[in-house]
Amino acid sequence: MPITSDDPMLNSTGKAPERVVVRSMSPGDIETVLCIQAVCPEIAQWRMWDYQRVAAGEMAGWAAEEKGEVAGFLVARRVASDIEILNFAVRPASRRRGIGAALLKTALQWGRSFKAEKALLEVRASNFPAIRFYQKHHFQVAGRRPSYYTAPVEDALLLTAPFD
Repeated sequence: MPITSDDPMLNSTGKAPERVVVRSMSPGDIETVLCIQAVCPEIAQWRMWDYQRVAAGEMAGWAAEEKGEVAGFLVARRVASDIEILNFAVRPASRRRGIGAALLKTALQWGRSFKAEKALLEVRASNFPAIRFYQKHHFQVAGRRPSYYTAPVEDALLLTAPFD
């Protein structure tokens, strides 16, 4: 069942966001997801095969639609009693309109459905907008992973957020 979000609290600009529909990622989304990934070099650069696995249900994945077009996506997996956010992006032209918040909210609701204890993820140490976004959503720095990313080589910050 798709989740819709018209919640002005999801929008960091103070303006009412466009209607965002978050739904499970499907095979038909993969081409658009790859296009979003291509314009977001700060995220993990996955191959088509990786997203085919998501669409097949091997990992949890959601696509966010704005005006009927996929504007962002999030991929996560269950790891023991936690959720790990593996890849997450909103196309640059659609940022700061609540799309990322709606995707994150959906992933966290999924974690709550099986009583996850915390959410965790890695983010490039230089990705200050993403770090601020996650901190706004109650994530805290829990560690650093040296040379975690390639192209370019960069440290990752490990962020975690407890479930209430």
